[in-house]
Amino acid sequence: MEEPVASVTVCEDGPLLVRGQFTLLTQDGEVVDPGRATVALCRCGRSTIKPFCDGTHKVIGFQAPSASTGDRPAAGA
Repeated sequence: MEEPVASVTVCEDGPLLVRGQFTLLTQDGEVVDPGRATVALCRCGRSTIKPFCDGTHKVIGFQAPSASTGDRPAAGA
């Protein structure tokens, strides 16, 4: 059975959860082995295991909504 396309869930005050079939790459195109099928990616910038979440967002009181807070800029802007 084929895995579903990747989905990304934005968690309020927390990480981005990536599920499904995906490839995680560095900016140079090197593959980063996530070690599992579902990963939590850091949004607070303070994780010691970047790009993965280590729960630091809870300790530092990181706050961010799970939905967009405004209009996105037009493509090419």
